[in-house]
Amino acid sequence: MRKLKNSELDRLSINDFKSAKKTPIIIVLDNIRSLNNIGSVFRTSDAFLVEKIYLCGITATPPHKDIHKTALGSTDTVTWEHVENTMDLVEKLQADNIKVCAIEQAENATMLDDFKVEANTKYALVFGNEVKGVAQDVVSASDVVIEIPQFGTKHSLNISVSCGVVTWDLFSKLKA
Repeated sequence: MRKLKNSELDRLSINDFKSAKKTPIIIVLDNIRSLNNIGSVFRTSDAFLVEKIYLCGITATPPHKDIHKTALGSTDTVTWEHVENTMDLVEKLQADNIKVCAIEQAENATMLDDFKVEANTKYALVFGNEVKGVAQDVVSASDVVIEIPQFGTKHSLNISVSCGVVTWDLFSKLKA
């Protein structure tokens, strides 16, 4: 087996990416502190043609060298917007008939492997602060809380890893 060269990967140009049909997934970052995590979420969002990223509260915005370090140019492809208040955004998304999914460990959460996507539905995935997680008011207001099953001692994943796991899972279920 031969490793492919970058020139063989059939990557989209920035213009082709912007005009491509997007996956009906929106990413909401609720007060993320780490600029490297933010950049990584941009890169994951680029990989799976995510429709948009909302950067809420203290979440930093591009351009920033530490976001760029992990985003590797994906801040130029993925549409993003800063919103001061995550709850205001959740209410707006729900008013636009978008299903808001908090990614959190909570009572009565649906395990990711049990979560079923619905046809013709757009999803907003809310990922929370590295220490405090998704704010409780956002969890309470969400249409569903999705938990990533974990079996080790920590029961904790880095936010950028969580975003990759959940985005890939929904992407694959939506494509099926």
